[in-house]
Amino acid sequence: MEECLFCKMASGEIVPDVVYEDEEVLAFRDINPQAPVHVVIIPKRHIATLNDINRVDAGLIGKLYLAATEVARQEGIAGSGYRTVFNCNRDGGQEVFHLHLHLIGGRPMKWPPG
Repeated sequence: MEECLFCKMASGEIVPDVVYEDEEVLAFRDINPQAPVHVVIIPKRHIATLNDINRVDAGLIGKLYLAATEVARQEGIAGSGYRTVFNCNRDGGQEVFHLHLHLIGGRPMKWPPG
């Protein structure tokens, strides 16, 4: 996926503000944060949307959430609370078509979001 922004980040071609990384997962600060802590967590392997995952990806999805809990601890928001969100396709708010999990916190969350 040579035109995918997040693939370029995963490969090191573009260097984001990384807060967590392992062999399969990369987490970095969102460039348009919606809260004091807003981190984007991606698989390094390209998956376009949540609709494109399958049973083989179950472990990888779990690793995204494990990374989210680690980042929440690092950022000091694990105890106070945070939100995790996958957006899927345009009507769901997805802007970059590479699967990503948002970790948002550092302020009280409301529902609906805002």
